[in-house]
Amino acid sequence: MVRARGGRSRLRARAGRVVARGEAKGQALACGALGRRLRAAVPLGVPVLLAIADAMLVNGLELDLEVGVSMLAAAALLLRRRFPLLVFLFTIPGLYIGYIWFAPMIGLYTLAVRRPGRARLGICALLLIAAHFFPYPITDFELNVYRENTLVLIDASVTAAAPIALGLLVRTRQELASRVEDLTRSLRREDRLLADRVKTTERARLAREMHDVVAHQVSLISLQAGAVQVSTEDPAARAGARTIRELSVRTLEELRHMVGVLRADGGESAEAHGLAPQPDLAELPRLIEMSALDVTYEGGVAAGASGTKTVERAAFRTVQEALTNIRKHAPGARVRVRVDPVDAVAPVDSASSVDLADSGHPADAGDRRDPVDAVRVEGAVRGQGAGRPNGPKESHAAHGLRVEIRNGPPDAAAAVPALPGGGHGLVGLRERAQSLGGTLEARHTSDGGFVVRAEFPYGAG
Repeated sequence: MVRARGGRSRLRARAGRVVARGEAKGQALACGALGRRLRAAVPLGVPVLLAIADAMLVNGLELDLEVGVSMLAAAALLLRRRFPLLVFLFTIPGLYIGYIWFAPMIGLYTLAVRRPGRARLGICALLLIAAHFFPYPITDFELNVYRENTLVLIDASVTAAAPIALGLLVRTRQELASRVEDLTRSLRREDRLLADRVKTTERARLAREMHDVVAHQVSLISLQAGAVQVSTEDPAARAGARTIRELSVRTLEELRHMVGVLRADGGESAEAHGLAPQPDLAELPRLIEMSALDVTYEGGVAAGASGTKTVERAAFRTVQEALTNIRKHAPGARVRVRVDPVDAVAPVDSASSVDLADSGHPADAGDRRDPVDAVRVEGAVRGQGAGRPNGPKESHAAHGLRVEIRNGPPDAAAAVPALPGGGHGLVGLRERAQSLGGTLEARHTSDGGFVVRAEFPYGAG
């Protein structure tokens, strides 16, 4: 009972802290909203208050025609941003009858900022000068008082010119700020283009370096294998040397294509010109035969029957990477490769799949053994004629392509090949599958093996 009460008290304290944090957050949001409203209301309300104070100081508090017209002119300033010309015209009676200055000057300033037409500003300035120069009522105007009339005219001209000049200055400042911002964006865009150009140049340099280094080493391997093939009399050694030479030639060919991709402006344009390697499902049997593993191949899709070369190349690379990982980390294991059409590509549950970077099989496994030089290739028919290139192409109905590479536990008697590994192979396969709109799952199996399963959009619906 004591423990239960203690648990309930802790829950109440935690709930109280959560409620307090929620209230504090709500108060902060309310204060922020209030601050934004105040910042928006101050520039709009302060000129109105100044105009009201001007009307009260000039005309007093007694309600008459002058005070009424002046107050209406001050209240009209609330709409000056939306209707600047109408508001200014509405303040002219306040200047002419009530002798107020702030309301018409603020209205003329807003008009200069928002509607800076020369003719419009000129006419409005003349209206303000006339309303300021001629008295109310007009019968009080004395034409022969030259000195006084000249001073009033100068005062009216300055009163009209000052808000126009200030408004045009503010508008010019805003335009300059906008142009500076546009220029800043242009400079940033140019910097990005320059950085991309530098990356392209560096990529071409790295491509040349990679070609020089790797091509030299692979060429030496091919020459040594050719020498062994010519000099040895052992049929098994001669076959192994021939396989090494074929792999070396193929590696050099793919390296040449990849260097062309790296040195081109873009990968897609390079592929369009035939620079990128184009392996597809038709080359899977040859890949499996040269893998030196005990592999059972079940091909349920005819190469090129209903899909794109991009998807077939991704499937080929998936099988290639999985066989390489098995050869490095599970030598001697029995392998099954399946390529099947599926109705739709379903997303893989992230809770059931293992993080590819830490999956353990191809990147971190410690068991290493000698490969078994036994390959079995079997064509498994999925549906009617799906596995026969010359049969009916029912695979056109498939919406996806599933590639599964499953291996059993490694052979404890096999030797460990000392092959390097970077731990990024499955991560790259996953990114390739996602870029094509597919999924990839890699996990351990209950019998101590490993399975890699990928699904890609493939074929016509």
